[in-house]
Amino acid sequence: MGKIAKLRLETFFDLILMVLGIIILVVSWEYGFGSFKRPGPGLYPFFIGAFVLVFSMILLILEMKPKKSQPVFSQGGLLTFILMIITFCLWIVVMPFFGYVIVTFLATFAFSKVMKLEGWWKPLAVSAGTAVFIYLLFDYFLYIDLPRGILG
Repeated sequence: MGKIAKLRLETFFDLILMVLGIIILVVSWEYGFGSFKRPGPGLYPFFIGAFVLVFSMILLILEMKPKKSQPVFSQGGLLTFILMIITFCLWIVVMPFFGYVIVTFLATFAFSKVMKLEGWWKPLAVSAGTAVFIYLLFDYFLYIDLPRGILG
C-alpha cells in the first residue's frame, strides 16, 4: 500500500497555479492568436498560461516524491547568506557615491569570494567582465543613464 501524500501549503499553491494556468489558456484562446507577423492579443498570454500550467504540474509531481529532511543552511551556509545580504545592502548604499560600474565591480568581486571562487584572477575576471558588460549594455547600447558617482 502506497503512502498518501500530505496536503501541504505548497501542494495547495501548486494546484491553484494549475487552475490559474488553465484559466489563462482558456481566456487567451478566446482572444485569438493572430499570426507571428501580426500577433493577436491572446498569443502572449497563451504562452504564459502554458508555462504556468506546465511548471506548476512539474512542481506538483516533485511535491509527491518523498523527501529527506535537511537543514535550511549547511555548515557555513548561514555565514555565506549573511555576507551576501551585507554585500547587497552595501551595494545599494554606496552606489550613489561611487557609481554603478565601480560598485558592481566590487560587489561582484565580493560575491565571487563569498561563493568561494578560487584564486584572485577568476574573481577579478568575472567582476571586470560583469562591470564592462553592464556598462556596454545599459549605457552604450540602451542609452540608460546609470549612477555615475565620482565618475560623473
